[in-house]
Amino acid sequence: MTIIVNGARVTLPDDPRVSLLDLLREHLHLPGTKKGCNQGACGACTVLADGERILSCLALAVQYQGREITTVEGIGTAEALHPLQQAFVEHDGFQCGYCTPGQICSAIGMAGEIKRGVPSHVTADLAAEQIPLNADELRERMSGNLCRCGAYNGIVAAIAETFAETAA
Repeated sequence: MTIIVNGARVTLPDDPRVSLLDLLREHLHLPGTKKGCNQGACGACTVLADGERILSCLALAVQYQGREITTVEGIGTAEALHPLQQAFVEHDGFQCGYCTPGQICSAIGMAGEIKRGVPSHVTADLAAEQIPLNADELRERMSGNLCRCGAYNGIVAAIAETFAETAA
């Protein structure tokens, strides 16, 4: 059984109880995905599974057999940051940085949801062809990703700047 992580095919461990988070961090040595609460409450472990955001601490690695997992290590490099990573830097979207990988993955997944027209709890017009990318939408959609430092204003500004044309 294999899984694709950041474009590389990886053999899954024999133990079917290994969480996706532990596979990434302990077996594949990809420390970008953080182990926060390990209970699905903080969002620090958010990764993308076939482009959709998931909490890797609540997922068993075997559930994602044959699927493509993208971690923050697969999004950009130090030499070539993803536009959202660059916007986080420019807008002080991180302080300690612990939540940043999960925030980045979650925001990329969220942008895909908006592009597909998936409404949130605060979406005013469910029949609208495009969902406005305003602060209320961003805060609601990112509410599952907590920041201990309180850098929320910078995070929202970075996401809005990066994905403004997605929602426009």
